[in-house]
Amino acid sequence: MAAEAKFLTGSTLGHVIRMTMTGATGITFVFIVDAANLFWISQLGDPALVAAIGYAFAIQFFSVSIGVGMMIAATAMVSRQIGQGNTSLSRQTATASMILAALVQALVAAIVIYWRRELLGLAGASGETLALAARYLALSLPSLPIMALGLIASAALRAAGDGKRAMFVTLSSGGVAVLMDPVLIFWLELGLDGAAASLFLFRIILALVALRFAIGTHDLLARPSMAAFLATLAPFTWIAAPAIATQMATPFGNFVVTSVISEFGDDAVAGWAVVNRLTVVAFGGVFALAGAIGGIFGQNFGAGQLDRVRSTYRDALLFVLLYCTLAWAILFAATQPVAQAFGLRGAGYDVLVAYTQIGAGAFIFTGTLFVASAAFNTLGRPGRATLMSWLRDGVLIWPVATWMAGVWAAQGVIYAQALVGAIAGVLAAWWGWTFVRTLSPLAPETLDLTTRRGYRDPNRYRRR
Repeated sequence: MAAEAKFLTGSTLGHVIRMTMTGATGITFVFIVDAANLFWISQLGDPALVAAIGYAFAIQFFSVSIGVGMMIAATAMVSRQIGQGNTSLSRQTATASMILAALVQALVAAIVIYWRRELLGLAGASGETLALAARYLALSLPSLPIMALGLIASAALRAAGDGKRAMFVTLSSGGVAVLMDPVLIFWLELGLDGAAASLFLFRIILALVALRFAIGTHDLLARPSMAAFLATLAPFTWIAAPAIATQMATPFGNFVVTSVISEFGDDAVAGWAVVNRLTVVAFGGVFALAGAIGGIFGQNFGAGQLDRVRSTYRDALLFVLLYCTLAWAILFAATQPVAQAFGLRGAGYDVLVAYTQIGAGAFIFTGTLFVASAAFNTLGRPGRATLMSWLRDGVLIWPVATWMAGVWAAQGVIYAQALVGAIAGVLAAWWGWTFVRTLSPLAPETLDLTTRRGYRDPNRYRRR
């Protein structure tokens, strides 16, 4: 079945809600599986195991973010080509993007595995906790190239407007993981080894199901071609490099925060690990929004419907405000049950309370940053998304977190995240709106993938 441009008609708010909620259902379920993974580890009664997961997450976050950056690039290219009616080119681009992503992730896995102990040491891990986290990374990171296949196939599904099947990809793979977690971790007493095995299995199922839908249902992938690969390399890199740089800002900030919190002991790091899981579960809709609206932006930009690009931006900001306010209220009410379920104490409990009372509310501004970044990445100015993300996580977070930790201890780091998130989010929302308000139509572009002649940058646009 050929891909159709589904986002060119109908309510843009309806498209934002539909694509985001189908994406949120899938991604939130995956994050719930991840939280359940941590829960079963916590039931073994060893805080060092929970802390090891926290340190490993800080490193894994970098690796996964590279994959997400390449997924953003694939979504931007494929959705615009579908919007322009060039289905043949979109299929070749999707395949070439998948091969590139798998190769890059294989290289990333090899580098991180080799340097894992040094990286964990920089994050603040030491002794037994460092050894446990290093083993977990060695067992789980080889699955990154497999995950890349699933991410790009899912990106093609979203670019084509099939949010339901993209949702089922994560539901099915996550369902397998949620069944295997207690078996591998708790009942078979494999501990962190079981958690790593479950993650590996999850990524295999993710790739298989995504490929099944992308190839069997929609015919979104073409036969691999060296000419297509080489022709896609430049435009893909043009978008993916800054998109990856943008995505890397968040794990860098997380790495910095982890290193600052580690000064307050394993209990504080355990609390931070729980906060990380709560964030991705509670705000799964916002994380899904960032990926979902890229396809809506891309199709309408490719078709020259700039009024719909602007209304998509506006509707996405409205969604962020309503969704985050509701999630914050739920987290605030769930503070005590969460603390009891994960056995948090001392500094770990303080970190949780600071998050549910203050930090979660500030995620509204993180959401506005995500919306602006999606617009910049898809519409031809990915460097701006990179700049805003690194302002938050590369420039502001370390000095502010260090200062506030000195005043309020571990919970001060959570307050620092909220403050710098608010600053970056407000600036990004304003800059993004100024950007989409002054766009002019994308000139029709063609690319001969057989000869690789006549290539022009598909990301160019004209300002009024």
